[in-house]
Amino acid sequence: MKVVNLKQAILQAWKERWSDYQWAINMKKFFPKGATWDILNLAEALLEQAMIGPSPNPLILSYLKYAISSQMVSYSSVLTAISKFDDFSRDLCVQALLDIMDMFCDRLSCHGKAEECIGLCRALLSALHWLLRCTAASAERLREGLEAGTPAAGEKQLAMCLLRLEKTLSSTKNRALLHIAKLEEASSWTAIEHSLLKLGEILASLSNPQLRSQAEQCGTLIRSIPTMLAVHSEQLHKTGYPTVHAVVLLEGTMNLTGETQPLVEQLMMVKRMQHIPTPLFVLEIWKACFVGLIESPEGTEELKWTAFTFLKIPQVLVKLKKYCHGDKDFTEDVSCAFEFLLKLTPLLDKADQRCNCDCTKFLLQECSKQGLLSEASVTNLMAKRAADREHAPQLKSGENANIQPNPGLILRAEPTVTNILKTMDADHSKSPEGLLGVLGHMLSGKSLDLLLAAAAATGKLKSFARKFINLNEFTTHGNEELAKAASVRALLFDISFLMLCHVAQTYGSEVILSESSTGAQVPFFETWMQTCMPEEGKILNPDHPCFWPDSTKVESLVALLNNSSEMKLVQMKWHEACLSISAAILEILNAWENGVLAFESIQKITDNIKGKVCSLAVCAVAWLVAHVRMLGLDEREKSLQMIRQLAGPLYSENTLQFYNERVVIMSSILEHMCADVLQQTATQIKFPSTGVDTMPYWNLLPPKRPIKEVLTDIFAKVLEKGWVDSRSIHIFDTLLHMGGVYWFCNNLIKELLKETRKEHTLRAVELLYSIFCLDMQQVTLVLLGHILPGLLTDSSKWHSLMDPPGTALAKLAVWCALSSYSSHKGQASSRQKKRHREDIEDYISLFPLDDMQPSKLMRLLSSNEEDANILSSPTDRSMSSSLSASQLHTVNMRDPLNRVLANLFLLISSILGSRTAGPHTQFVQWFMEECVDCLEQGSRGSILQFMPFTTVSELVKVSAMSSPKVVLAITDLSLSLGRQVAAKAIAAL
Repeated sequence: MKVVNLKQAILQAWKERWSDYQWAINMKKFFPKGATWDILNLAEALLEQAMIGPSPNPLILSYLKYAISSQMVSYSSVLTAISKFDDFSRDLCVQALLDIMDMFCDRLSCHGKAEECIGLCRALLSALHWLLRCTAASAERLREGLEAGTPAAGEKQLAMCLLRLEKTLSSTKNRALLHIAKLEEASSWTAIEHSLLKLGEILASLSNPQLRSQAEQCGTLIRSIPTMLAVHSEQLHKTGYPTVHAVVLLEGTMNLTGETQPLVEQLMMVKRMQHIPTPLFVLEIWKACFVGLIESPEGTEELKWTAFTFLKIPQVLVKLKKYCHGDKDFTEDVSCAFEFLLKLTPLLDKADQRCNCDCTKFLLQECSKQGLLSEASVTNLMAKRAADREHAPQLKSGENANIQPNPGLILRAEPTVTNILKTMDADHSKSPEGLLGVLGHMLSGKSLDLLLAAAAATGKLKSFARKFINLNEFTTHGNEELAKAASVRALLFDISFLMLCHVAQTYGSEVILSESSTGAQVPFFETWMQTCMPEEGKILNPDHPCFWPDSTKVESLVALLNNSSEMKLVQMKWHEACLSISAAILEILNAWENGVLAFESIQKITDNIKGKVCSLAVCAVAWLVAHVRMLGLDEREKSLQMIRQLAGPLYSENTLQFYNERVVIMSSILEHMCADVLQQTATQIKFPSTGVDTMPYWNLLPPKRPIKEVLTDIFAKVLEKGWVDSRSIHIFDTLLHMGGVYWFCNNLIKELLKETRKEHTLRAVELLYSIFCLDMQQVTLVLLGHILPGLLTDSSKWHSLMDPPGTALAKLAVWCALSSYSSHKGQASSRQKKRHREDIEDYISLFPLDDMQPSKLMRLLSSNEEDANILSSPTDRSMSSSLSASQLHTVNMRDPLNRVLANLFLLISSILGSRTAGPHTQFVQWFMEECVDCLEQGSRGSILQFMPFTTVSELVKVSAMSSPKVVLAITDLSLSLGRQVAAKAIAAL
């Protein structure tokens, strides 16, 4: 008999009662090779014939079961066929379909092309929807049966449906396939959510608790599918987090003026990467603040730390609150953090002793003001601390009684900053005397440093500086003025000039510079600061044209300084005097060296320079510092003597107002300016002392020791202690400047690879990450672009990648890559802009853009090309072994970090595809595991987008990585190709 179609073949088999294997043999005879059974829709045809009557046809069902077992039909075609059946009133048919699902629903697989694997995902989604509808129909019948008094039948079928649902959903692999299907077909997922709601409503009216809890469990599993990558366990076995501690210390010590947003993002990144519970995270921030307060050197640094702790950190926590879900939860977490903090009595007592007040009370009040704590919590916590303080060691000496506590002063200074900014907005010409009174008050005692610290911590320092630049600019010209007005103008010029120099030295010159707007005239102070002011790492040329203005002005200034008994003030153009003073000083020096002027004349001249306005002395010393650098050893004496003359105050009755206050600021400015030159020339100059070390973090490196020794020594000490202190941070920063990024990073990585104890390597990673925050972008480029490829491609170094140091290095590399990648779209912090870049290779030449001319790394990889596992479907085959999601997202590959990441993942892909295994293969596995561990749900644009798609199929061959969740985590599911790659890898597991 010649069979025309499938239906006829099935009917003939049924009529002649063929056994299942006989049926299979005959079918293969009827239908020659060519078309597959899925194309002929065999599963659907068998089910259609089997389900014609009120009960299923057992013989035809046996054919279907045989076809499934012998893999004549794919799982996806069977699931699709089942999901088309919708007459749920036929109990026996439904039962038969559930039995068929039972055969394979917990061990689905597909080894075909990527499209077939996506087909399996879609079929499973349809089958889930069918199961939910079937469950809802059974529950509805049970409810009706209960009302009619015949519950037994409905209950049995409902239990069967729920059992199959549970079996299907309990497999992680199935949930991963459903996760992909949800992204492929959003509308079908919406239908599933509706069915789930409907089922919930029906089940709510049932009394059987077992069935209800089973249904709730299934509902929870279904609802967890979209977020199955977001679940991370928090670290509860640790109490100290040195990374958070060091990031906060680094920011407080070196970047008070920085924006709060980058700090918040960096802290959140650390919290996510290390899975830190919120209360312990907030506690660690407070601990770092208190440690910073206790160990900060007296003077400006102490005020900076106070402002950072009491003004900036509460603002940071307000922003963190937005990241940590739920207001109520966050206030509870902050309260919990304070509860933990109160247990650290010695730390709090030491801070209270240092600040001469109850620090916790001030902090609690600030947090309450910002809405971070409830009133009840504040009262309760204050009472606990007050009780503890009664037992604290009190300072008995009376000297402390008069000292006003810094936290109180800083908190009062903050509104004063706002008032001063308003005052400075007024028209300066209307009441210059009133403005002078305000400025004079600012200069007294430590008022200026208090106000600057408060302005820096609240982000107002830039506008503060801008206002003083405008004031300074206003005072450069005096038109037809009287003597009184001239002296007020001279004072306003001087005070604004000194304040701006002080701000630039204390907080960095970036604070002063305006946003460059084309065409606008650059104010005098900005011009002077950029070209004439000595700073750390800035070498000035004393012959630069900026030091040589119009010669007639210079001559008149020399005459004025030499002949008159004191500086004239009326109609004096102070900015011109400041720019001419360098040339005038050179004339005077030459005259002195050639014996034209005696030392007494020089004294008179220097007294004239510093007698009325201190800013002239500052400008003179700025040039002298540049000049001394250029002189031979035996030529320096007179220049240095002149600096000495200018540094001391003038003891005279005839000085202008606020002279002593101005001299204090001038001395501090001159000490900063001369520090490098005095060290290089081994000279000592006594600056008028304020009783406080004005440069506490300067010259920290021990003399005559190789810097490599210093680096290994300081790292060993930090590792032993378990946390980084402010002094160490400054030493690391100096070494980074001196040795360059490659030297710094390479030597620290060598130290890490020497560690052999697991707990030590983990601590080293946490500390190294925070040390690398000194310049994370550049360190990451060196680490991922030079150091890791060097270790992975040189077989003589593979032994150093063994566990535990290898695991630790993988963790550190991922943390650095994630931090740099998430922040490199933002701006570099002011700390990082200063650094020179001579020691970094040009990444464009290292990894050329032109794909016709492969980079060093690509040539290295080309030997493994034939090993690459090329996927088998048409879309896959066209995919080159280096195609990655980043190319489909058109990521800018001119960016050095993107290039380095892309090349590192190519190297990883090559290692996985090569035939030799070793510690380097193990390292790659640890690297990928850490990537998965640190990822957030749905983080499109993470570093894994640079991984070639072909790497996925290589990775799942590594036993530790062969899990559905890992595949979902490492592929970009926002792309159709990404979903195909993921479906293919998961279906084959």
